Amino acid sequence: MAYVITEGCTKDELCIEACPVDCIAPKTGDPRFEEETQLYVHPDDCIDCGACVPVCPTGSIMPLESVPPEMASYIEKNAAYFQ
Repeated sequence: MAYVITEGCTKDELCIEACPVDCIAPKTGDPRFEEETQLYVHPDDCIDCGACVPVCPTGSIMPLESVPPEMASYIEKNAAYFQ
């Protein structure tokens, strides 16, 4: 996993539009979109391009190695969504 979506995600889908490999979910229209509180980055499909980072209005997307200890649970939360 190259990037992780953490607290503050507003599900605005700007990151989905920016992602060249379609590795962020769920999208509007997905049955899980309404029930999820945030979007998630697929840990195996992310190519570490960083296109999602500058478009995130809340700064919720960060490189895996930059996730602060108090937000470490978001690493597993992102991965678990795709299991």
